[in-house]
Amino acid sequence: MTALLKSRKSKAATLVPLALLSAAWTASLASASSTASAAHSDGSDLPDGSAVPSQAIKAPASVPIPGAIAPAVPDGTADAVVSGASASGIPAAALSAYQRGAQIIDAADTTCNVPWELIAAIGRVESNHGQFGGNTLGADGVSKPGVFGPQLNGQNGTQAIMDTDGGQLDQDPVYDRAVGPMQFIPSTWSSVKVDADGDGQRNPQDIDDAALASGVYLCSGTDDLSARAGQEAAVFRYNHSRQYVDLVLRIMEAYSAGDYTAIPSGTYGGTVFSPSYASTIASQHQKAVARPKKGAPQSTGSGSTGSTGGSTPGTGTETGSGGTPSVPVKPTDPVGKALQGVGETVGGVVQGVTQPVAEVLGTLTEALGFCNQQFASIPDPLGLLGPAKAKCAAKVQGMTEQDAAAVIPNTLQTILSWLGLAPAPK
Repeated sequence: MTALLKSRKSKAATLVPLALLSAAWTASLASASSTASAAHSDGSDLPDGSAVPSQAIKAPASVPIPGAIAPAVPDGTADAVVSGASASGIPAAALSAYQRGAQIIDAADTTCNVPWELIAAIGRVESNHGQFGGNTLGADGVSKPGVFGPQLNGQNGTQAIMDTDGGQLDQDPVYDRAVGPMQFIPSTWSSVKVDADGDGQRNPQDIDDAALASGVYLCSGTDDLSARAGQEAAVFRYNHSRQYVDLVLRIMEAYSAGDYTAIPSGTYGGTVFSPSYASTIASQHQKAVARPKKGAPQSTGSGSTGSTGGSTPGTGTETGSGGTPSVPVKPTDPVGKALQGVGETVGGVVQGVTQPVAEVLGTLTEALGFCNQQFASIPDPLGLLGPAKAKCAAKVQGMTEQDAAAVIPNTLQTILSWLGLAPAPK
């Protein structure tokens, strides 16, 4: 038994080549692990020339940004993000990347024990699983057109980081920007980059590479990430913000409890809701009712629910009228009780999936998308609208699109002033 309890200090002697494991994943993880260990007895060098550091990386992977706990989580929205963990959905390509990344790194370093839910929680707060800023995560796992953080030029509350990559990763030759679904600063990416899917590239916009790189980062050092203390220490290294650490671990716990749904890659995750999110939707709906669309008569109708179908005993899955699984519900919850009132709140249930109120920015994701659309035509050479989009979303969430459009200014200076990011124009 003692022989199985390896010290984290001997990590460098027991690492399994990550890229080799990844390439052989579909054949057999266990077989690949055994073969790789035999081929690289010292375990320090990986086939692509990188290695999992035996010393903890202290340089942050990402940095705090003004007006937000993380890029995809504006200030004041943490509770809604946690309670809506299952509602936002995880694209299939991202879910696969998180789970595979954790298993590869835990096979490579048997003393780390990083749960995939921890990597997934970081992906959620950093980029909404590669979908932040108008991006789409394709079936190939690549975010397009690309996730880029605000320019880190020391202005408007940002940290000043001069260019470290010649603009190759972040398209900025003057200052650095965080890149990809896991929002790595280019200089930190250079320390953890790895080709996780065997395509011959180490691409921070590829969630396979980025998720495994996050595992490499988190598993550097001697912390046991199956324990709370180790998780806190590793995530704080990733981003030096206590708010960030608390939120990531709360989302990790929600995912660990099964509070998540997988959605097809390329599907925007903000339009699917589960019964566990009904209370949040109800609150948002009440705001919308109190603020009817301009020029439209106020409705007094009573919502009605469509057919919710049945439930498959013991599976924890609610089924639509066609018998296909849709939204997961806890096996201990009576399906009828879980769905009671949801239809009245949002105007009906279709195939077991609740649809948001028409034209109401009922979720943070929808509000972010709307702000992105409104800002798209505004010149922003310095990238100042990055944090502005997050604060904009927090302001307009719950409004109708018409009302939101009426309150959002139409110039860069007035927008920054409206959001408290710059003085009012004279």
